[in-house]
Amino acid sequence: MEPEKISEGRVVAFIDIGTNSVRLLLVRINPNGSYFPLTKQKETVRLGDKEFIDRILQPKAIERAVIVCKKFMELVRAYKAEEVIAVATSATRDASNKVQLLEMLKREANLEVCTISGTEEARLIYLGVSSGFRLGNSKALFIDIGGGSTEISVGDQAQYYFLHSLNLGAIRLTNMFLPDETGPVSEEQYEQIKNYVRRKITDITKDLSRYSLSCSIGSSGTIENLAKIAFVYLQKTTNESFKKLEYLDLKKIVRAMCAIPLEERRKFPGINTQRADIIISGAAIIETFMEELGLSEIKISKRGLREGLLVDYISKSEFSYMITQMSVRKRSIMQLGLTCNFDEAHAYTVTRLALELFDSIQALGIYEFRRGERELLEYGSTLHDIGIFLSYDTHQSYAYHLILDSNLPGFLPEEVEIIANLAYFHRKSTPKKKHPNLVGLNKDVVKSIRVLTALLRIAKDLDRSHNGIISHVRFYIASTDSLVLEIHAQQECQLEIWEIEKQKKYFKRVFGYSLQSKVIIK
Repeated sequence: MEPEKISEGRVVAFIDIGTNSVRLLLVRINPNGSYFPLTKQKETVRLGDKEFIDRILQPKAIERAVIVCKKFMELVRAYKAEEVIAVATSATRDASNKVQLLEMLKREANLEVCTISGTEEARLIYLGVSSGFRLGNSKALFIDIGGGSTEISVGDQAQYYFLHSLNLGAIRLTNMFLPDETGPVSEEQYEQIKNYVRRKITDITKDLSRYSLSCSIGSSGTIENLAKIAFVYLQKTTNESFKKLEYLDLKKIVRAMCAIPLEERRKFPGINTQRADIIISGAAIIETFMEELGLSEIKISKRGLREGLLVDYISKSEFSYMITQMSVRKRSIMQLGLTCNFDEAHAYTVTRLALELFDSIQALGIYEFRRGERELLEYGSTLHDIGIFLSYDTHQSYAYHLILDSNLPGFLPEEVEIIANLAYFHRKSTPKKKHPNLVGLNKDVVKSIRVLTALLRIAKDLDRSHNGIISHVRFYIASTDSLVLEIHAQQECQLEIWEIEKQKKYFKRVFGYSLQSKVIIK
């Protein structure tokens, strides 16, 4: 899996052949280290169907997997991918006839597949999921319930501390306990599955109790679907409910699903019909884990093994610094900026000046900023011009939509709104209460946008020439109602001074101080 230098840019395909589904991620990795997902595909193949009793992959299951992989390889060729990294997990590694599958994939789909261990699967899932969460030094528990196995890990942003794979999966346990069940699932049957899980995880829960965990994060189709069912069936009202699975909600939906036969369960609100027969066993695994570990809720991640393969690939390339030296949030911002081919030098200058303005006004004590606003100003400043590659005249509007649509990993929705609106209001119109962008936003969010915009507009105009001639800037108090903006320049900066004049009116409206400029040329 050692990637070559990607200085020329390349398309790489990552394929995860799981027990329930086969997943494809096609990515263009650019010369600057940014990457752009070209397509994500997922097909349910039930490779592990009826396997886990006698450890034999069934002929029809092998056929389904090969057909899907052939289809995915056609896509790979259509996108002219230079490299394909494919791994197989639980169903394949447990099968006595796995060589038959691997040879058919090689012969019929021209696909070389590496069967990975459970520990390696846990490591890759950790990489994929943690790369989308802001953890810092806080340790999180990661749980991924697959069709054949459940992977458990503990890690923070930088490294993992614990990896383990258990032979517990939604298909495996359905084969064992509910092989031909089409009617309701009795309470006794459900408890039988939970008791089996409980026995299997006793040693693991003891190991996990040694760690001080800040949160728990769940991945895979089973957990995602359970969260969606809870959201729809229990008529949750906030989108945040979609991003977590609460223990009490899980108990309610499981009891409701167990009470009805399989055909009715396929129509249960929010359910993925292809999971209706295995969702009960999957729920028993996660419910038992939550009980044994005392978890009231689990955050949901849509990332997983595929994304872990990508992170692992980049971490072995010359762009490894983007994985090893940047926080999730910083990497999200830089990834988007680089993908849009932004003017990195200008973005850096504007960001530096914006933060100097922020620190200066904060030191004067004339305004009390909210926690986290400085960081959001930094990111809004970095991305303010990213829409230029689409259209200069309306680049603020393109930047706004690019940021909102990028689903920046590591950020809360309201934080993304602030960053996007800073990019929108950095030029032309200023934030007004009835502006369509601001309608429906929380008052504190709107206030942040208004205040930070005032600073970004000045910082942006201080590098109007894109030459980085302003070396330092600060505010100081001139009188009870006026401030001086002291500008240290390396040469004449008349263009910047003219532009600053346009921002004084809005600055006074936000901060209540009139502004006068003083230039010091060094």
